[in-house]
Amino acid sequence: MNTINIAITTPALLFPAISLLLLAYTNRFLTTGQLIRGLSANARDGMVPKASKQIKSLKKRVSLIRQMQIYGVLSLILCTLSMFLLFLELNFLGEILFGLSLIAMTISLFIALFEISISVNAINYELEGIKRFSKSHKKEKRKEEHEQEEELEL
Repeated sequence: MNTINIAITTPALLFPAISLLLLAYTNRFLTTGQLIRGLSANARDGMVPKASKQIKSLKKRVSLIRQMQIYGVLSLILCTLSMFLLFLELNFLGEILFGLSLIAMTISLFIALFEISISVNAINYELEGIKRFSKSHKKEKRKEEHEQEEELEL
């Protein structure tokens, strides 16, 4: 039976990746928070069309970002404990925790993919709204111009 011998430096390789991912997750959280605050301010002013779809999407995104962060932090904790156990020469337990750390990171990344797809769908929905608004806005403007021309002719 082959045994895997992991050096203490192997889990240490994940530290920069995990740190950058947690930073990216935090940025996604802050951006989503700003969107929610903006939507809230518009709601108070009575300027929120089709808000229920946005609210549902934003709630789901906040929940997913929280899960991404939890699994990312769990991965970092397991990675740190793995290094500590490897330092104490408890190799088997260190290797198990390192494997669990990789699993937690993978779960975090899959959740991130799902959250990104929701985010992209929300942006596409907004773009469709802009497209529809711009077409109807142009028609209304043409109609107004036509009415003004008719008034001038009278």
